[in-house]
Amino acid sequence: MTLNLEQIKEIIPHRDPFLLIDEIIECEPGKRVVALKQIKEDDFWFKGHFPGQPVVPGVLMLEMLAQAGACAMLMLPENKGKIGFFGGVERAKFRRVVVPGDLLRLEVDIVKMRGPVGFGSGLASVDGVKAVSAEISFALK
Repeated sequence: MTLNLEQIKEIIPHRDPFLLIDEIIECEPGKRVVALKQIKEDDFWFKGHFPGQPVVPGVLMLEMLAQAGACAMLMLPENKGKIGFFGGVERAKFRRVVVPGDLLRLEVDIVKMRGPVGFGSGLASVDGVKAVSAEISFALK
C-alpha cells in the first residue's frame, strides 16, 4: 500500500509547516509503515538550525517517525477520525547527521497496544545508514 501527500492528509491532522512526511511506500495498517521525507534546503527549521551548517533537528526526526506510526494506526477502521498523541520516547539514539538533499526513510513497527495506548519501534535512515532509532509510545483519542 502506498499513499501520497494528499492521502496522508486524509489520515492525520498535521498540515504545513508541520506535516513532516512526504509519502508512504509500505503499510500494513496497525502493524508497520515505511514513509519517506525528502529533506530540502528551504525546510523551515534550517533558518536557525544552523545558519551556514544546516542540520535536521533530532527531535523533528522523532516527530517524523511518530507521524509515520500514527498513519499506520489511524488507517485502521476503528481509529478513523482519531488523533495520535505522543506519549513518550525511550532509548533514542542519534547516529548520523541529516542534511539538505538527504532522503530520510522512516520505518515504524507497532510492537503492542494496550487499549488506546500503543508502543512502536522506529528507525530513520539515509541510504541504508541509521540516522535515528527510538522506541515511541502514543495515545489515540
